[in-house]
Amino acid sequence: MPVGEKRISHRRGQFVRTDFGEDIFGKDGFDPYLDDPATLWLIHYQIATNTDQATSWYWAFNVLRGNHFTPQAFAKEVSKWAQQQKKSMRPISENTLRRDVNCFIRTYCQSRQNPNAAVTEETFDCPLAELDLIAELQDSDRYEFQRGAKETLPLEVVAWALDTFWKNYFSRRNSLSFSDLMYAPSSPGRVFRLDEDTLTTYLEGFEQLTNGALEYDETAGLKQVYRHKDLNQKELLKRYYG
Repeated sequence: MPVGEKRISHRRGQFVRTDFGEDIFGKDGFDPYLDDPATLWLIHYQIATNTDQATSWYWAFNVLRGNHFTPQAFAKEVSKWAQQQKKSMRPISENTLRRDVNCFIRTYCQSRQNPNAAVTEETFDCPLAELDLIAELQDSDRYEFQRGAKETLPLEVVAWALDTFWKNYFSRRNSLSFSDLMYAPSSPGRVFRLDEDTLTTYLEGFEQLTNGALEYDETAGLKQVYRHKDLNQKELLKRYYG
C-alpha cells in the first residue's frame, strides 16, 4: 500500500488516528496542541494530495494551471475533471459544488469580518490560513496562489514530503529529476507552491540534513536528487520538533 493511501483508520464505525496522526497529536506527540506552523504544512500536504477525500483541494494544487482563479470557474473545472476521473459518478449539484469551493477558499483565506459582528463558530478562520498560500485580490472575485519562498516551511518538512512523494509514485527509482520534484502532481514544489530558486535552496540542504541519504546534484545542466538509502520519516520529523 502506498505511504499516503491510508488516510483515515476506521474502528467499528469510529474514526481513529493513523500512525502519522499519533506521532503528531498523540499523548507524546510532536505537536499535540498544533502550536508549530510546521504541523500546518504537514496537514496541508496530507489534504492537498488526497484525491478521494479532498478532491477540490487536490485539483487546486495539483491539476489547476496558472496562479489565478474565480470561484465560478473553479467549480466548473473541478466538476469536469472529477467526472473525467470517475466516469460512473453522478453529476454534482451546483449547491454542493458551491459549498465545496467556499470551504476550500475558507481553508486558506481569512474571512472578511465585520469588526462589530458577534464572534461565533462560523467566524473562526481555519488554521491553514496562516500559511498564506492563497490571497483574495482586492475589489474582485478572484484569488491568487502565493508562489515563492515560505518563511514557516522547514527543511525537514520538505524532505518528509519529498520522501512521501518518492515512495508513493517512484519507489523503484533511485533518482528523481528537478522537474518531477517541482511540477509533478503531489510533488513538494507543486503542493507547497514553491518557485524554482526556493526549491533548489531546499534541495541543496538535504545532504547534510539526511546524513547523505539524499543528495542533490547539478551536472552538465542535469538536476537530480539521488537516494542513497531510505529515510526514517519519524526520525526526520523528530530532528525538527526536538
